[in-house]
Amino acid sequence: MAGKRKSRRSFGRVRKLPSGRFQARYPGPDGVLRPADRTFATSTDADRWLMRKRIEIEEGRWLDPAEGQTTVRDWAARWLAAVSPQLKHKTQASYRSLINSLINPAMGDRELSSLRPITIAEWVGGMKTKGLSASRIRQAYRVLSQIMRSAVDNDMISQTPCRGVKLPRMPQTEPHILTPLEASRIVRSAERPHDLLIAVLAYAGLRVGEAFALRRADIDVSGGFVLVDENLAEANGALVFDTPKSHQKRIVRVGPSLAKRLGKHLETLPGGDDALLFTTPGGKPLRYNQWRKAYFDPAVSAAGLTDVTPHDLRASHGTWVADRYGVMTAAHRLGHANASVTTRHYARPVAGRDDQVAEAADSWLSGHDHEPGARSGHDDDDDGSSGVLAPL
Repeated sequence: MAGKRKSRRSFGRVRKLPSGRFQARYPGPDGVLRPADRTFATSTDADRWLMRKRIEIEEGRWLDPAEGQTTVRDWAARWLAAVSPQLKHKTQASYRSLINSLINPAMGDRELSSLRPITIAEWVGGMKTKGLSASRIRQAYRVLSQIMRSAVDNDMISQTPCRGVKLPRMPQTEPHILTPLEASRIVRSAERPHDLLIAVLAYAGLRVGEAFALRRADIDVSGGFVLVDENLAEANGALVFDTPKSHQKRIVRVGPSLAKRLGKHLETLPGGDDALLFTTPGGKPLRYNQWRKAYFDPAVSAAGLTDVTPHDLRASHGTWVADRYGVMTAAHRLGHANASVTTRHYARPVAGRDDQVAEAADSWLSGHDHEPGARSGHDDDDDGSSGVLAPL
């Protein structure tokens, strides 16, 4: 009786090693013969592995193992070089700092394919143990997550290890919402022309960097408009002019009194259309920390207030506008593409409004439509708020 013929393997090769285990090798889409990432107890196990690998290749799910051997350091550098042209200078500097100080020291020499969610969880835990702030840890994780997602998109690894990792919670800090008159007191207590700069922050809602970057050509006195198309930021100690946050340029309407004061200030400026409205005594662009210490904080103290930051003026402006004219109007003035950002970070309930709502609801119950304290102009085009909310 003839012996059973041994089946001919149609894909890959299997051989028995001196150890008694079996090694499987398979041809990739490029024709290169590659070994499996492990050995097998039986030839049947090796055959089954080859079958799954063949299906993986046929379905286009195969990844070259050599790509996953790229180190985190090398891929992070390549990723940063690729995305940098689309990033602001300050963001580039921040990403580079996070990669060099937190990501590479911990994982730079690791291969991409070796990272697991537990690896990332241990890294996050280690940063927390070292006393890093929740904000810093979350920033580092966010950058690493982008790097790993890019590795998945470029077929370096099959899935990102940045998944299911619990991050430290951010402390809940509320901005100090001023009344319009409290903001006016700060303006009146500041030195010139920094009183005007503070007024722009409070009654036009600009970011500090946007106000620092204002130039003569950005002010339309007769029309009462301010063009916000630049932002001044510090990146690794260097001052950089860039587009506003999220690249959102906008035109902000200002009230007549603020426009008039801006016009008078323009008359005192040297230079042409590119002249900055606000500078150091030596004519240099302002730096936030120095400006705050020299001019803003003393004005706050002189106004009899405490715990007020320049950013609080923007948050206060957003609250005033949202309360009187609606969140969408506030979002437009603040330069937010999404109104949810306005409500999450800026607009806050105004004290006493709930009492007014209760009073209005009682009148509705009795069949009247009297709404004391209700906001007006909800559907108006933005503005009118700066210069209406408080006198300068």
